[in-house]
Amino acid sequence: MTRFLLAVLFTLIATAANALPTDVLVTKVNKHVVKVHVALDNGRYGSGSGVVIAKNKIVTNCHVVGHALSISVVANGVTYQASAITPDWYHDLCLVRIDDLDAPVAKMAASNQLQYEQAVVNVGYPNFSLVPNSTAGYVKGLFPMDGSVIIRASSTFRLGQSGGGLFDQEGNLVGITTLKSPGRHAYYYNMPVEWVQALLDKPEQAITSKPEKAFWATSAEKWPYFMKVVHPYLTKDWKNLYTVAQTWADNEPSNIEAWFYLAAAEYAKHDNQNAEMHLRKVMAMNAGHSQAIYYLALVAEQSGRHTEALTNVALLNELDVDAATKLKVALKALH
Repeated sequence: MTRFLLAVLFTLIATAANALPTDVLVTKVNKHVVKVHVALDNGRYGSGSGVVIAKNKIVTNCHVVGHALSISVVANGVTYQASAITPDWYHDLCLVRIDDLDAPVAKMAASNQLQYEQAVVNVGYPNFSLVPNSTAGYVKGLFPMDGSVIIRASSTFRLGQSGGGLFDQEGNLVGITTLKSPGRHAYYYNMPVEWVQALLDKPEQAITSKPEKAFWATSAEKWPYFMKVVHPYLTKDWKNLYTVAQTWADNEPSNIEAWFYLAAAEYAKHDNQNAEMHLRKVMAMNAGHSQAIYYLALVAEQSGRHTEALTNVALLNELDVDAATKLKVALKALH
């Protein structure tokens, strides 16, 4: 087993130790991101962000422009008026037509080709900010949905950055900033560019078109499993997490995250045998799953396999230094 882990470690050192985005890259991608202003039908005003993805077209979240009477965009200090939208209400993505828009078009790369721990950067305009804000991070989860993947990344974003861009190290647009879970330790989610590309050939509608609810705004019972597991996992409601994760794994047996959350619940319930079995299943599907490595180290230490636990610490250190530091503390606490 140690030989296997060392082989994986060598591979990850060689291919996955990504550097964070440079200032040059951030300056480049900032040019593709615009600030969106909306006059709402209730007499109020709202703001968000958008990304230029075609000539005279930006993409933003539908929850930014829903209920709008008018939409304007600020690019390079110039304000432009929108003339139409192309909505995908369910996926919370709206194209907005801005005639004569003078801003560079972002190049898109495939969201479904992203890898765990790949370096990314979020760019958007927080509320009341005249300049874009960028936060660097790594891909932490990929959740298959409707022909692509929803991206969870450790790069954070703030109110007003909805509709902004998630970019890879080459400056390619790979996701659209959309939603986060509640609480201090929030999970941050980005919609895939494949859904954006699907909108390019759809018919335009009036800006005042009646909005519909996005998948994440429906009742909790209708949420995708990746949303249902967050609250019980973060609040350590292991019984509920086990129930949701087991159902998820039964319905989507090829989903990596279903098996991870099931293993996390089993570990918390002191069922280390099944937890280890399912964690190794996760690793067989994705050797760069940092959370699985974390739990495998704990299981190994509790089973008296100290060398294996230390190997996992080294593995994790190449993927997520902060998580590796926490793991060292957790391992000491077991003694």
